[in-house]
Amino acid sequence: MRAALLAEWLKLRSVTSTWRAMGAAALMAVLGVVWTIYVSGLADERGTLQAAAPEQGFLPLLQMSLTVLGVLAITSEYATGMIRASLTVVPRRGTLLLAKAVVVGLATLTAGHVILLVTYSASRLIADNHRLGFNETSLTDDVPMLLAAGISVTALALVGLGLGVATRSTAGAITSVVALLFILPGVVGYLPAPWNTRAASLLLPNLVPQLVGDRLSSRLGDGLLPPWAALLALLAYPATALGAGFILLKRRDV
Repeated sequence: MRAALLAEWLKLRSVTSTWRAMGAAALMAVLGVVWTIYVSGLADERGTLQAAAPEQGFLPLLQMSLTVLGVLAITSEYATGMIRASLTVVPRRGTLLLAKAVVVGLATLTAGHVILLVTYSASRLIADNHRLGFNETSLTDDVPMLLAAGISVTALALVGLGLGVATRSTAGAITSVVALLFILPGVVGYLPAPWNTRAASLLLPNLVPQLVGDRLSSRLGDGLLPPWAALLALLAYPATALGAGFILLKRRDV
């Protein structure tokens, strides 16, 4: 297992796509700075305003960027044929997938939290004494949301890895994650009440606020899941995707 982990870590950090995905994820901090400068200028004119926190508003960018990293960790091997060499070196397919999941999970957990913290810190420093809404709470109060957001990033990266194994297609896996994040929530909104809220509470974008006991949205109201249930629901996504990927990986020749 140790050899498999070292091999996967070497592969992950040696490919250009990893650093491109990390660079795209880091754009969150840049956009957070630009957004804070913009709303600070508006606050100079209006006195106060309620602006979205950049670490929350740009979270989908961070999630999708590192999801692409998770997808490419396996689909790039299928595209180049390197998967045959990987399975020759590590013939136990469960061990191979577990090693990939551990490496991708640790890399995205670290990168996600670092980028979130940089975005948070930079935006608060730039906001200074402007009353923007999002900078009126302390770091202690905001830590749970930052942790929840970081966990969601890792969960989505592992979903991407699992779907990449299952589909063996970069486009297919990324499209599936886009559907989970952006399309399915819109479809669920058309369900009759109260089923729209009940179904929405289980969707990926709505689990982060429920992890810290916040509202789903101004439209949907308070979350239906307690934090522990929201955490289980969030973990169920990567567990399901990786489980499906493992079953298909074992059944296929490659």
